[in-house]
Amino acid sequence: MMNHYVGIENDLFGGMTDQGRIIRDAWVFGILPESQGCAGWTLGQIQELYEKVYAEWEKHGHIPSRLPEELRVRYVRVYERAVKRAREHGWDPELEDDN
Repeated sequence: MMNHYVGIENDLFGGMTDQGRIIRDAWVFGILPESQGCAGWTLGQIQELYEKVYAEWEKHGHIPSRLPEELRVRYVRVYERAVKRAREHGWDPELEDDN
């Protein structure tokens, strides 16, 4: 069990993990600056971030298409960049067991 998060920039497959998703969503909602990759954060800190992100998603029914235009545009930009980076690091969504 890890004690500290490695940071989205060092995470598996370019950050295509649960922790990476939480961080990207925090960027989308402006909870964290996009320069914050959370390297060295404890699991407790990641959990606190998750709770903030969850509360923001709740306002929009947890559905990206329900985001206001500004957030939707940011969401698309952040996730398109993440998918490109993840593919460059060997991520293949077809191999994911939980999709």
